[in-house]
Amino acid sequence: MAVSAISLDRALQIRRATLADDGYSKTEVFADFGAPIRGGKVEVSDGERWRAAQVGASISARFTVRRTEFTVQLGPQDRILCEGREYEITGIREHSQDPRRFYEIAATAEITS
Repeated sequence: MAVSAISLDRALQIRRATLADDGYSKTEVFADFGAPIRGGKVEVSDGERWRAAQVGASISARFTVRRTEFTVQLGPQDRILCEGREYEITGIREHSQDPRRFYEIAATAEITS
Protein backbone atom coordinates (compact mmCIF):
# COMPACT_ATOMS: atom_id res chain seq x y z
CA MET A 1 0.00 0.00 0.00
CA ALA A 2 1.55 3.29 -1.09
CA VAL A 3 1.29 6.62 0.66
CA SER A 4 -1.13 8.86 -1.21
CA ALA A 5 -0.18 12.39 -2.22
CA ILE A 6 -3.23 13.57 -0.25
CA SER A 7 -1.36 12.85 2.99
CA LEU A 8 1.32 15.40 2.02
CA ASP A 9 -0.94 18.28 2.98
CA ARG A 10 1.40 20.51 5.01
CA ALA A 11 4.05 23.03 4.08
CA LEU A 12 7.28 22.24 5.93
CA GLN A 13 10.24 24.59 6.14
CA ILE A 14 13.54 22.95 7.00
CA ARG A 15 15.83 25.04 9.22
CA ARG A 16 19.55 24.47 9.71
CA ALA A 17 21.90 25.85 12.33
CA THR A 18 24.60 28.34 11.43
CA LEU A 19 27.05 30.11 13.69
CA ALA A 20 26.38 33.81 14.18
CA ASP A 21 28.98 36.12 15.68
CA ASP A 22 27.48 38.92 17.77
CA GLY A 23 30.89 40.44 18.55
CA TYR A 24 31.16 38.71 21.91
CA SER A 25 30.63 35.08 21.07
CA LYS A 26 29.45 32.74 18.37
CA THR A 27 25.97 31.36 18.88
CA GLU A 28 23.94 28.81 16.97
CA VAL A 29 21.12 30.39 14.99
CA PHE A 30 18.58 28.44 12.95
CA ALA A 31 17.72 29.79 9.50
CA ASP A 32 15.62 28.52 6.60
CA PHE A 33 17.42 25.85 4.58
CA GLY A 34 16.10 25.32 1.07
CA ALA A 35 12.61 25.94 -0.23
CA PRO A 36 9.55 24.70 1.69
CA ILE A 37 8.61 21.08 0.99
CA ARG A 38 5.30 19.23 1.16
CA GLY A 39 4.78 16.67 3.90
CA GLY A 40 2.28 14.92 6.10
CA LYS A 41 2.10 15.30 9.87
CA VAL A 42 0.74 13.02 12.59
CA GLU A 43 0.97 14.00 16.24
CA VAL A 44 1.98 10.95 18.25
CA SER A 45 2.25 12.05 21.87
CA ASP A 46 2.41 14.91 24.27
CA GLY A 47 4.10 15.17 27.60
CA GLU A 48 4.56 17.41 30.57
CA ARG A 49 7.51 17.91 32.88
CA TRP A 50 7.85 19.56 36.25
CA ARG A 51 11.41 20.32 37.24
CA ALA A 52 12.83 22.91 39.66
CA ALA A 53 9.54 24.82 39.81
CA GLN A 54 9.42 25.02 36.01
CA VAL A 55 6.59 23.63 33.98
CA GLY A 56 7.28 22.47 30.44
CA ALA A 57 5.33 20.62 27.83
CA SER A 58 6.35 18.97 24.60
CA ILE A 59 4.66 17.38 21.64
CA SER A 60 6.01 14.67 19.35
CA ALA A 61 5.07 14.28 15.71
CA ARG A 62 5.94 12.15 12.71
CA PHE A 63 6.38 13.85 9.37
CA THR A 64 6.22 12.04 6.04
CA VAL A 65 8.26 13.56 3.21
CA ARG A 66 9.22 12.42 -0.27
CA ARG A 67 12.70 10.96 -0.60
CA THR A 68 14.67 13.45 -2.69
CA GLU A 69 18.26 14.63 -3.03
CA PHE A 70 17.34 17.39 -0.58
CA THR A 71 15.66 15.25 2.09
CA VAL A 72 18.46 12.64 2.19
CA GLN A 73 20.66 15.44 3.64
CA LEU A 74 18.41 15.96 6.68
CA GLY A 75 19.42 14.87 10.14
CA PRO A 76 19.24 15.70 13.85
CA GLN A 77 21.15 18.93 13.21
CA ASP A 78 18.05 20.28 11.43
CA ARG A 79 14.62 21.46 12.52
CA ILE A 80 11.20 21.52 10.88
CA LEU A 81 8.95 24.56 10.97
CA CYS A 82 5.31 23.52 10.54
CA GLU A 83 2.31 25.75 11.18
CA GLY A 84 4.32 28.17 13.30
CA ARG A 85 5.88 25.54 15.58
CA GLU A 86 9.53 24.50 15.36
CA TYR A 87 10.29 20.79 15.82
CA GLU A 88 13.70 19.28 16.61
CA ILE A 89 14.40 16.22 14.48
CA THR A 90 15.04 13.19 16.68
CA GLY A 91 15.20 10.48 14.01
CA ILE A 92 14.75 9.68 10.33
CA ARG A 93 13.91 6.34 8.78
CA GLU A 94 12.45 4.91 5.61
CA HIS A 95 8.66 4.94 5.58
CA SER A 96 7.26 1.47 6.30
CA GLN A 97 4.61 1.65 3.55
CA ASP A 98 6.87 2.86 0.72
CA PRO A 99 10.55 2.94 1.77
CA ARG A 100 11.92 3.74 -1.69
CA ARG A 101 9.89 6.92 -2.06
CA PHE A 102 9.25 8.33 1.42
CA TYR A 103 10.97 9.10 4.71
CA GLU A 104 9.39 9.29 8.14
CA ILE A 105 10.87 11.94 10.40
CA ALA A 106 10.33 11.84 14.16
CA ALA A 107 10.47 15.26 15.81
CA THR A 108 9.67 16.97 19.10
CA ALA A 109 8.63 20.55 19.88
CA GLU A 110 8.57 22.39 23.17
CA ILE A 111 5.25 24.07 23.85
CA THR A 112 5.51 27.58 25.22
CA SER A 113 2.73 29.90 26.25
